[in-house]
Amino acid sequence: MVPSIPVSVDLVVLTVRCQALSALVWRRDNPPFLRRWSLSGGFIQLDEDLPDAARRILAERAGLPGAPVHLEQLQTYGYPDRDPRQRVLSVAYLGLAPDLPASEKAHMAWVPVAELTVMAFDHRRIMMDGVERARAKLEYTPLGAAFCPPEFTVADLRRVYEIVWGRALDPRNFHRKVTKAEGFLVETGRTTTRDGGRPAKLYRRGPAELLHPPMLRSLKE
Repeated sequence: MVPSIPVSVDLVVLTVRCQALSALVWRRDNPPFLRRWSLSGGFIQLDEDLPDAARRILAERAGLPGAPVHLEQLQTYGYPDRDPRQRVLSVAYLGLAPDLPASEKAHMAWVPVAELTVMAFDHRRIMMDGVERARAKLEYTPLGAAFCPPEFTVADLRRVYEIVWGRALDPRNFHRKVTKAEGFLVETGRTTTRDGGRPAKLYRRGPAELLHPPMLRSLKE
Protein backbone atom coordinates (compact mmCIF):
# COMPACT_ATOMS: atom_id res chain seq x y z
CA MET A 1 0.00 0.00 0.00
CA VAL A 2 1.37 3.40 -0.97
CA PRO A 3 1.43 5.75 2.06
CA SER A 4 -0.52 9.01 1.84
CA ILE A 5 1.54 12.02 2.96
CA PRO A 6 0.09 15.57 3.03
CA VAL A 7 2.02 18.23 1.10
CA SER A 8 2.14 21.79 2.33
CA VAL A 9 3.59 24.98 0.85
CA ASP A 10 5.36 27.36 3.25
CA LEU A 11 6.42 30.90 2.33
CA VAL A 12 9.56 32.73 3.41
CA VAL A 13 8.62 36.30 2.47
CA LEU A 14 11.43 38.78 3.13
CA THR A 15 11.61 42.56 2.91
CA VAL A 16 13.79 45.41 4.13
CA ARG A 17 11.66 47.28 6.65
CA CYS A 18 12.73 49.91 9.20
CA GLN A 19 16.40 49.29 8.33
CA ALA A 20 16.16 45.56 9.09
CA LEU A 21 15.77 42.39 7.04
CA SER A 22 12.30 41.24 8.08
CA ALA A 23 10.10 38.20 7.47
CA LEU A 24 6.33 38.03 7.24
CA VAL A 25 5.19 35.67 10.00
CA TRP A 26 2.08 34.94 12.00
CA ARG A 27 1.51 34.12 15.66
CA ARG A 28 -0.03 30.67 16.04
CA ASP A 29 -3.34 30.64 17.91
CA ASN A 30 -3.65 26.85 18.18
CA PRO A 31 -1.41 24.01 19.39
CA PRO A 32 1.09 22.70 18.65
CA PHE A 33 3.52 25.55 19.26
CA LEU A 34 0.79 27.85 20.58
CA ARG A 35 1.75 31.57 20.25
CA ARG A 36 5.01 30.90 18.46
CA TRP A 37 5.83 32.70 15.23
CA SER A 38 5.25 30.65 12.09
CA LEU A 39 5.66 31.03 8.34
CA SER A 40 2.55 31.43 6.21
CA GLY A 41 1.59 28.10 4.74
CA GLY A 42 -1.15 25.71 3.75
CA PHE A 43 -1.85 22.35 2.17
CA ILE A 44 -1.83 22.03 -1.60
CA GLN A 45 -5.18 21.32 -3.23
CA LEU A 46 -5.66 18.25 -5.39
CA ASP A 47 -6.16 20.23 -8.61
CA GLU A 48 -3.39 22.77 -7.89
CA ASP A 49 0.17 23.10 -9.14
CA LEU A 50 2.85 24.15 -6.65
CA PRO A 51 3.40 27.70 -8.01
CA ASP A 52 -0.37 28.24 -7.98
CA ALA A 53 -0.52 27.07 -4.38
CA ALA A 54 2.26 29.47 -3.42
CA ARG A 55 0.44 32.41 -5.03
CA ARG A 56 -2.85 31.42 -3.38
CA ILE A 57 -1.24 31.20 0.05
CA LEU A 58 0.49 34.54 -0.52
CA ALA A 59 -2.91 36.10 -1.19
CA GLU A 60 -5.11 34.23 1.27
CA ARG A 61 -2.89 33.34 4.22
CA ALA A 62 -0.23 36.04 4.03
CA GLY A 63 -2.79 38.68 3.06
CA LEU A 64 -0.81 40.06 0.11
CA PRO A 65 -3.04 39.65 -2.96
CA GLY A 66 -1.51 41.31 -6.02
CA ALA A 67 1.61 42.42 -4.14
CA PRO A 68 4.85 42.80 -6.17
CA VAL A 69 6.55 39.77 -4.63
CA HIS A 70 9.22 37.78 -6.47
CA LEU A 71 8.45 34.09 -5.73
CA GLU A 72 10.74 31.15 -6.39
CA GLN A 73 10.88 27.60 -5.07
CA LEU A 74 13.40 27.30 -2.25
CA GLN A 75 13.66 23.69 -1.06
CA THR A 76 11.65 20.62 -0.04
CA TYR A 77 11.62 19.47 3.59
CA GLY A 78 10.53 15.94 4.34
CA TYR A 79 12.24 14.51 7.41
CA PRO A 80 9.78 12.43 9.46
CA ASP A 81 9.59 14.42 12.73
CA ARG A 82 9.18 17.96 11.38
CA ASP A 83 5.48 18.03 12.42
CA PRO A 84 4.52 16.35 15.74
CA ARG A 85 0.98 15.65 14.52
CA GLN A 86 1.69 13.66 11.36
CA ARG A 87 4.18 13.17 8.54
CA VAL A 88 4.05 16.29 6.34
CA LEU A 89 6.11 17.14 3.27
CA SER A 90 6.74 20.87 2.87
CA VAL A 91 7.73 22.69 -0.32
CA ALA A 92 9.10 26.10 0.67
CA TYR A 93 9.00 29.18 -1.51
CA LEU A 94 11.11 32.29 -1.13
CA GLY A 95 9.47 35.67 -1.69
CA LEU A 96 11.38 38.95 -2.00
CA ALA A 97 9.48 42.21 -1.81
CA PRO A 98 9.87 45.96 -1.39
CA ASP A 99 8.69 47.45 1.90
CA LEU A 100 5.01 46.53 1.95
CA PRO A 101 2.27 47.66 4.32
CA ALA A 102 1.42 45.41 7.22
CA SER A 103 -0.92 42.57 6.35
CA GLU A 104 -4.50 43.01 7.49
CA LYS A 105 -4.67 39.35 8.47
CA ALA A 106 -5.00 38.72 12.19
CA HIS A 107 -1.79 37.75 13.97
CA MET A 108 0.37 38.62 10.89
CA ALA A 109 3.42 40.89 11.26
CA TRP A 110 6.73 41.85 9.70
CA VAL A 111 9.35 40.83 12.26
CA PRO A 112 13.13 41.36 11.97
CA VAL A 113 14.84 38.08 11.14
CA ALA A 114 17.29 38.65 14.00
CA GLU A 115 14.39 38.51 16.49
CA LEU A 116 12.97 35.22 15.17
CA THR A 117 15.23 32.95 17.21
CA VAL A 118 12.45 30.49 18.16
CA MET A 119 9.70 29.49 15.72
CA ALA A 120 7.11 26.77 15.29
CA PHE A 121 7.97 23.44 13.68
CA ASP A 122 11.17 23.72 11.60
CA HIS A 123 10.26 27.18 10.34
CA ARG A 124 13.37 28.93 11.62
CA ARG A 125 15.50 26.47 9.66
CA ILE A 126 13.40 27.09 6.55
CA MET A 127 13.52 30.85 7.07
CA MET A 128 17.31 30.89 7.47
CA ASP A 129 17.68 28.77 4.32
CA GLY A 130 15.63 31.47 2.59
CA VAL A 131 17.80 34.23 4.03
CA GLU A 132 20.95 32.54 2.77
CA ARG A 133 19.38 32.05 -0.66
CA ALA A 134 18.50 35.76 -0.74
CA ARG A 135 22.05 36.73 0.25
CA ALA A 136 23.48 34.53 -2.48
CA LYS A 137 21.03 35.78 -5.10
CA LEU A 138 22.22 39.33 -4.47
CA GLU A 139 25.70 38.26 -5.52
CA TYR A 140 24.93 37.04 -9.02
CA THR A 141 21.42 38.29 -9.95
CA PRO A 142 19.75 41.73 -9.95
CA LEU A 143 17.17 40.63 -7.35
CA GLY A 144 18.51 43.19 -4.88
CA ALA A 145 16.24 45.56 -6.78
CA ALA A 146 13.25 43.40 -5.77
CA PHE A 147 13.58 44.94 -2.30
CA CYS A 148 13.37 48.46 -3.80
CA PRO A 149 10.43 50.50 -5.09
CA PRO A 150 10.03 50.79 -8.88
CA GLU A 151 12.39 53.80 -8.94
CA PHE A 152 15.35 54.02 -6.57
CA THR A 153 18.78 55.56 -6.11
CA VAL A 154 22.08 53.71 -5.95
CA ALA A 155 22.18 54.63 -2.24
CA ASP A 156 18.78 52.95 -1.76
CA LEU A 157 20.12 49.80 -3.44
CA ARG A 158 23.33 49.89 -1.40
CA ARG A 159 21.32 50.02 1.84
CA VAL A 160 19.49 46.87 0.71
CA TYR A 161 22.77 45.05 0.15
CA GLU A 162 24.16 46.24 3.49
CA ILE A 163 21.07 45.15 5.41
CA VAL A 164 20.70 41.75 3.69
CA TRP A 165 24.43 40.97 3.86
CA GLY A 166 24.87 42.50 7.32
CA ARG A 167 27.97 44.50 6.42
CA ALA A 168 28.94 48.04 5.42
CA LEU A 169 29.92 48.64 1.79
CA ASP A 170 32.11 51.35 0.35
CA PRO A 171 29.73 53.79 -1.43
CA ARG A 172 32.07 54.63 -4.32
CA ASN A 173 33.01 51.02 -5.07
CA PHE A 174 29.38 49.94 -4.85
CA HIS A 175 28.27 52.72 -7.21
CA ARG A 176 30.93 51.76 -9.71
CA LYS A 177 30.06 48.05 -9.61
CA VAL A 178 26.28 48.34 -9.98
CA THR A 179 26.41 50.98 -12.71
CA LYS A 180 29.00 48.99 -14.66
CA ALA A 181 27.12 45.68 -14.39
CA GLU A 182 25.51 45.19 -17.80
CA GLY A 183 21.73 45.48 -17.75
CA PHE A 184 21.45 45.84 -13.96
CA LEU A 185 20.23 49.44 -13.76
CA VAL A 186 18.48 51.73 -16.23
CA GLU A 187 18.46 55.49 -15.72
CA THR A 188 14.96 57.00 -15.60
CA GLY A 189 16.14 60.52 -16.46
CA ARG A 190 14.81 61.79 -13.13
CA THR A 191 16.51 62.77 -9.88
CA THR A 192 15.56 63.08 -6.22
CA THR A 193 16.77 65.11 -3.23
CA ARG A 194 14.94 63.05 -0.58
CA ASP A 195 18.23 62.08 1.08
CA GLY A 196 19.48 65.68 1.15
CA GLY A 197 22.53 67.05 -0.62
CA ARG A 198 22.89 67.04 -4.39
CA PRO A 199 20.17 65.52 -6.58
CA ALA A 200 20.67 61.77 -6.98
CA LYS A 201 19.80 59.88 -10.16
CA LEU A 202 16.79 57.58 -10.09
CA TYR A 203 17.09 54.13 -11.64
CA ARG A 204 14.85 51.18 -12.34
CA ARG A 205 15.75 47.52 -12.64
CA GLY A 206 17.17 46.59 -16.03
CA PRO A 207 16.64 43.46 -18.16
CA ALA A 208 19.65 41.48 -16.89
CA GLU A 209 19.00 38.07 -15.31
CA LEU A 210 22.59 37.54 -14.18
CA LEU A 211 25.16 40.10 -13.06
CA HIS A 212 28.39 40.50 -15.00
CA PRO A 213 30.58 40.90 -13.04
CA PRO A 214 28.93 39.48 -9.89
CA MET A 215 28.77 41.33 -6.56
CA LEU A 216 30.76 38.90 -4.44
CA ARG A 217 30.45 39.07 -0.66
CA SER A 218 33.84 37.42 -0.27
CA LEU A 219 35.69 40.27 -1.96
CA LYS A 220 36.94 43.14 0.13
CA GLU A 221 35.17 46.35 -0.83
